[in-house]
Amino acid sequence: MAGVLSLHGLFSPSTPKLSFTSSSTQRSSLVRRLGIRCSSSRFPQTSDPKERKFCFRDHAMSIALAIGLVMSAPAFELPAYAYHTEPVLPDLSVLISGPPIKDPRTLLRNALPIDNKAIREIQRPLEDITESLKVAGVKALDSVERNVRQASRALSQGKAMILADISESKKADGQELLDKLAAGLEELRVIVEDRNRDAVAPKQKELLGYVGGVEEDMVDAFPFEVPEEYSGMPLLKGRATVDMKVKVKDNPNLEDCVFRIVLDGYNAPVTAGNFVDLVERHFYDGMEIQRADGFVVQTGDPEGPAEGFIDPSTEKIRTIPLEIKVIGDKSPVYGSTLEELGRYKAQTRLPFNAFGTMAMARDEFENNSASSQVFWLLKESELTPSNANILDGRYAVFGYVTENEDYLADLKVGDVIESIQVVSGLDNLVNPSYKIAG
Repeated sequence: MAGVLSLHGLFSPSTPKLSFTSSSTQRSSLVRRLGIRCSSSRFPQTSDPKERKFCFRDHAMSIALAIGLVMSAPAFELPAYAYHTEPVLPDLSVLISGPPIKDPRTLLRNALPIDNKAIREIQRPLEDITESLKVAGVKALDSVERNVRQASRALSQGKAMILADISESKKADGQELLDKLAAGLEELRVIVEDRNRDAVAPKQKELLGYVGGVEEDMVDAFPFEVPEEYSGMPLLKGRATVDMKVKVKDNPNLEDCVFRIVLDGYNAPVTAGNFVDLVERHFYDGMEIQRADGFVVQTGDPEGPAEGFIDPSTEKIRTIPLEIKVIGDKSPVYGSTLEELGRYKAQTRLPFNAFGTMAMARDEFENNSASSQVFWLLKESELTPSNANILDGRYAVFGYVTENEDYLADLKVGDVIESIQVVSGLDNLVNPSYKIAG
């Protein structure tokens, strides 16, 4: 099995060392406090040079950012690949802009290419129920009751505006979902009235499912044109859902697990399309998990010397461009990191906020070198806080694990992906190469 592909800038042994104005003693103390270290227990050493690319000690840029934030030491030398002279640190207002959204389903709802205030006025109080339930005991239900009243009032007042924005071909479905939403809100009101706290979260999830369905019905057409140089690639013009079944070894508490993943082609059509095309080729079936270090889980490196998918029609590795959608932009940025573009305050439409965020790995200094290797972010650290994430804008996020995501942390190197299957949205894939003979 070939080694895994490195994540650009974070795991590269060739990243130049950084020099700081603080003393070496201060640096060592800070590194210990932040937990920035490379130990054999968390990051096993290996003789494979490609495996060594993932050692956390090589996060030179990440360590620089963390030390700069904590010690306010602005004078440091940037690595060679940081071409701009403006500060890399994000604006302080970004760091303290409010509680980050970490729920993958919420992130996906917010990422839809729609602009309907009325449906968002229903969505927000329903999502706020999660915060309300953090209060202990039945006292939480007082806040939940206010959330339900607010959502019900928003539905009553905004229903006509919502229906007006649903595409004509989906009017009937949208109306049905709104009727279910209205009935469900009444059922949730009764649940709260009966002080049945345990029944609140399942009903909340059901209602937000209806909201998400209505919002998807508002998308009438794909929102932008993919650049001509990429338009012939497999493209996911919409969303697709896949189930990834993993056979877990050496874990008495978990043998088989199915992870449901929603792939977002509205914001990453080339990246998501490439993955769906490989799934339909059964490229990942039988492949092992190749990295599981507590920070990411990664797979996609085929057997042999190649580090990506070899297209049988060309006998060459098929690569895709770096693809990042920024909030406020009509279409994604291709081929450049946001850092390289000097867009330090830009926020990505698909951020690394959620446990189980899915993205492409790529070669260290080649933005357009991604092929088949994918990874899932497992957790936050001092270096990857949601809403101020050093991964955002550098790697192409194209989906989120929405079911059983917590079990990703139980996966180990050598666990086997038995299958990945598309369960919905395959009709959104255009230019599918898997249908071409050879």
